[in-house]
Amino acid sequence: MTNKFALRAGLSAAILLALASTGAMAAANEAQQEANRKAVLAFYEKGLNQKDADAALAYVGDRYVQHNPNAADGPEGFKKFIGFLREKFPNSHSEIKRSFVDGDYVILHVHAVREPGTRGNAIVDIFKLENGKIVEHWDVVQPVPENPANNNTMF
Repeated sequence: MTNKFALRAGLSAAILLALASTGAMAAANEAQQEANRKAVLAFYEKGLNQKDADAALAYVGDRYVQHNPNAADGPEGFKKFIGFLREKFPNSHSEIKRSFVDGDYVILHVHAVREPGTRGNAIVDIFKLENGKIVEHWDVVQPVPENPANNNTMF
């Protein structure tokens, strides 16, 4: 009878330990995802709104792969894009409407207006992070139409 009790107690302890480990891993994963979200939001604010490429690049990893066919890879490509915005559209502003996190990916739904008073663009930006740093970027851009086919907003 003692062996059965010891076996059950050992099994119960192993199950509790496994559950505790799973909970700790989930909490760590959630914390990393929130850190990823904060890094992308800071990158976006520093780069796109403040037009400070150097400050934004603090959130970028050793590599920066750009999937937008109109932008070059790497920090220099990003600096060139921010320089273009600063020169041609100094009053541009991007308002993040919502953000989503899935593991190492952060997705933003953005209303970007290059010239105040214009309708701007609806953008979905997708960022991949490694070790808390941005390493890849994709985006989909759609102009906000003057006469939409429905009364729904894009945001």
